[in-house]
Amino acid sequence: MKRAIAAIAFALACSGAATAQDTSMSFFVTSVNPGKGGDLGGLKGADAYCDTLAKAAGSTGKSWKAYLSTDAENAKDRIGTGPWYNAKGEKIADDVAMLHSDKNNLTKQTALNEKGEVINGRGDTPNRHDILTGSKADGTAATDTCGNWTMGGAEGAAIVGHSDRTGLNDSAEAKSWNASHATRGGCTVEAFKGTGGEGLFYCFAAN
Repeated sequence: MKRAIAAIAFALACSGAATAQDTSMSFFVTSVNPGKGGDLGGLKGADAYCDTLAKAAGSTGKSWKAYLSTDAENAKDRIGTGPWYNAKGEKIADDVAMLHSDKNNLTKQTALNEKGEVINGRGDTPNRHDILTGSKADGTAATDTCGNWTMGGAEGAAIVGHSDRTGLNDSAEAKSWNASHATRGGCTVEAFKGTGGEGLFYCFAAN
């Protein structure tokens, strides 16, 4: 009898642990560019910026990583294993595979910044939906990364995704959150504005 009671108690404890999943913010879009366009100080600088914004928003105890690729590192390999939740506790994806599939929950309404605010998309003024990634649709590195995130001038370009999953047409690229098109006119914030962005990027908690 005692063993049966112990077994039931253990099962209930496990059930409680399973339902007590941490749904605090583990994903966000940066609310503003750090100030130097595509020059984010490399991946190290971008990660530090994610951490700074997260802490300012009240998040603690997490290791933040920018969803950015370079010629030496893939964005998908930087962000941990998931699951990830936005500032309102809405699940974005369970894991890396879901994130890079049609089953993710990334939309204009869920791709929020660290303050829980919606990012302006196509049809809004100004449009800010171009999110820096330097990545292909599968999360691996693309060619255009603003010099591995060290260029903020009139040269270079970066691959961006659309945070609102909306573009000029119904193509997969136009609806892609991480691999829609390249920027043009250099890697300044002003250049990014020309294609519908402001040099924002995605941040994920890797733990």
